[in-house]
Amino acid sequence: MPYAPLLTDAEIEAGLVDRQAWRRESDSLVRTVECPSFRAAIDLVDAVADASEAADHHPDIEIRWRRVTFRLTTKASDGITFRDLEMAATIDDLVSGGTAGLESPGS
Repeated sequence: MPYAPLLTDAEIEAGLVDRQAWRRESDSLVRTVECPSFRAAIDLVDAVADASEAADHHPDIEIRWRRVTFRLTTKASDGITFRDLEMAATIDDLVSGGTAGLESPGS
């Protein structure tokens, strides 16, 4: 029995309607955030780490100076589940309520 049931393509698309900064890449949800400074990027990663620990659901995180990329997939289920959409919403809340000046590249 998987950790959490996989979502259908339609469920994923519906879940991303309110998550415009996220895109689907294969079996992952991906968002890149441009921070105003390296310190702000680290602060954002720290906040996401705390939220991830609380939810027991952890994104892959790449930091490239001021640019932070979050990649969500439920590894135990081998794909995208409701837990990924929930964590995407949490990350969105942290970005919008966090450090001033955060934005998704191209937005």
